[in-house]
Amino acid sequence: MICVKDNGIGIPKESLPQIFDRFYRVDKARSRSTGGTGLGLSIAHQIVSLHQGTIDVESELGKGSIFYIKIPIDLNLT
Repeated sequence: MICVKDNGIGIPKESLPQIFDRFYRVDKARSRSTGGTGLGLSIAHQIVSLHQGTIDVESELGKGSIFYIKIPIDLNLT
């Protein structure tokens, strides 16, 4: 498992279902020049899915977020 933690502003609960959608940005007031394109989490989700893995998030407003990435490993590979 890979965990990525930040101490940012957090993600509102109502936004959590959309954060892996392409071009989705939590703060609609931020422009692409200051707030990104909304592609990063979508790309990460696609990469993890292609490896039959999962990516989950826990977030608390004012405290930040933790992303959990799980990718299965085949120990029988030679």
